[in-house]
Amino acid sequence: MKTLAIAATIAAAAVLAMPAADARTKLTGEQQLAKMLEGREAGKPVSCIPLSQANSTTVIDRTAIVYRVGGTLYVNRPTNADRLDDDDILVTKTYTSQLCNLDTVQLHDRTAGNMWNGFVGLKDFVPYRKAPTAN
Repeated sequence: MKTLAIAATIAAAAVLAMPAADARTKLTGEQQLAKMLEGREAGKPVSCIPLSQANSTTVIDRTAIVYRVGGTLYVNRPTNADRLDDDDILVTKTYTSQLCNLDTVQLHDRTAGNMWNGFVGLKDFVPYRKAPTAN
């Protein structure tokens, strides 16, 4: 009888733990990007951005690279996006002061001693600005 009570307690604990386990489930790349862009509106895609003004760069696993320029987020969904890993180091070689579509970004694996891990080819950059608030 005690064994049955212990088994029931363990089963109940497992059921109660399920929502907590689901809450820790990693978001997909698309979900991470959607969360980052909440409250923003897409603008007309542009072919280049001023690299010198980029405050930060965020890699969204297997989805996109997001460049912050001032208050604007520029989303680039490169070719070979499935190669993107948020733990990679991005190495970008530019020949002008701008980062443009058709430029390539080398990926280096941070955990394997900065070993080359492939590349992605940039496409157009879609600007996302905060949506105007209603008065």
